[in-house]
Amino acid sequence: MSLARRRLAAALIAPLFIWGCAVGPDFERPKPPQGDRLTADPLPVQTASARIADGAPQRFVAGRDIPAEWWTLFHSPALDAMIRQALADSPDLAAAEAALHQARELRKAGEGAFFPLVQGSAGASRNKTAASLSPATASGSLYYSLYTAQLSISYVPDVFGQTRRTVENLAAQEEAQRFQLEAAYLTLTSNLVAAAIGEAGLREQIAATEQTIEAERESLEILRRQLSLGQVAGIDVSAQEAALAQAQAALPPLQKQLAQQRDLLAALIGRLPSEQPKARFDLASFQLPEDLPVSLPAQLVDQRPDIRAAEANMHAASAAIGVAIAAMLPQISLTANPGLTATTLAQVFTPSAAFWSLAGSATQTLFDGFTLLHKRRAADAAFEQAAAQYKETVLTAFQNVADALEALKADADALTVAVAGERAARDSLDIVKRQLAAGSINYLALLLAQQTYQQALIARVQAQAARLADTAALFQALGGGWWHRDDTRQAACDAGKDC
Repeated sequence: MSLARRRLAAALIAPLFIWGCAVGPDFERPKPPQGDRLTADPLPVQTASARIADGAPQRFVAGRDIPAEWWTLFHSPALDAMIRQALADSPDLAAAEAALHQARELRKAGEGAFFPLVQGSAGASRNKTAASLSPATASGSLYYSLYTAQLSISYVPDVFGQTRRTVENLAAQEEAQRFQLEAAYLTLTSNLVAAAIGEAGLREQIAATEQTIEAERESLEILRRQLSLGQVAGIDVSAQEAALAQAQAALPPLQKQLAQQRDLLAALIGRLPSEQPKARFDLASFQLPEDLPVSLPAQLVDQRPDIRAAEANMHAASAAIGVAIAAMLPQISLTANPGLTATTLAQVFTPSAAFWSLAGSATQTLFDGFTLLHKRRAADAAFEQAAAQYKETVLTAFQNVADALEALKADADALTVAVAGERAARDSLDIVKRQLAAGSINYLALLLAQQTYQQALIARVQAQAARLADTAALFQALGGGWWHRDDTRQAACDAGKDC
């Protein structure tokens, strides 16, 4: 290689090793909240229990991990199958995955600025020189062809770290999108579990209401027979007819809610309302998890995908400050243009046809109406906004967990009371029926006992459903165990994180 070519190669390669400092702040993760509990008062070892199926106490286990497929702890094969289908067909997940893929490609595109831009061009032209001018060719011919092959190489050294900060910003945006995907995954699975439990609760309430209607109808038939025998007054029959109508009026709203719940399940698994799932859920379809995880505050900020996404947004805003600062400093660029040109194709690849040029430039903005200054200040304000949003997200997350824990304690107490109330109301109703048959009490006592039992039965069903729903809400509030999924670990590898 000739000396000139070695110098050219050195001039092209040297900028690749120019590496200055990256201006702007280096991002530091916010410190997690301190403390060893998530509620105002210390949690009990376990909740209350009730003498009913799935009425066992639930134990609060500090530091217990959450499985990736946490919904399997409810031991419902139908629910497991429905969630698998939803994860495969959900348009929400598909959209979030596409957004993550877009962010990843934008980050990779940004990394291209670390390398020189090399462009090649080739051209051919047929030309005629005006006779009044000097001939363009050595032969003196007015007609000639020109063949040119050329490379254009340009490079912007990252002296002040503008490219690095830009890529850092894009990588943080990708990270935020990855956690938004995790949030979409958690929201979908949690909504499915909640919808299935909601359906189960509605079916139980409908069954209880139908049972009440049947009992009211039987009582009405008895009273009508007694009226025909002159044993009761007509006002008693009218009161029972009103009680039956009241019980029947409670059924259509429950049926409407059940139909809407089924439509919701169809939408969550990516189907039209006319293509509802075949699975039907009742409270017996679920087994209540008895060991409940309770994360430490420092763990929660790592487990919640919304907190991690807010942190990544902070990181992106921090990097944007560096980009804004670097834009205020000198902009340096290097270019090289080697090529070949000749009037015949045969001469194009001869040494005499070679040409080249090297150039470097540095540009400093002297006055721009304070545009760059205000962009810098805007970047600072954007970081302050992201920091405030992060704090708000953390507060909301801790509130979610505390609410779920308090709800579980109250749910267990409510179920205990509801079960006792149902049994007492049923026993009272049986006694009233026997007394009425013996003629020792009037019909109004029966009507009151029936209404009390109906209310107690519905309250027990609602308490059972609430306990299941709030258990699912706790798993959701704690992050849902996304960190154990294989696809999550692979996504972290693709993003250059530890895996």
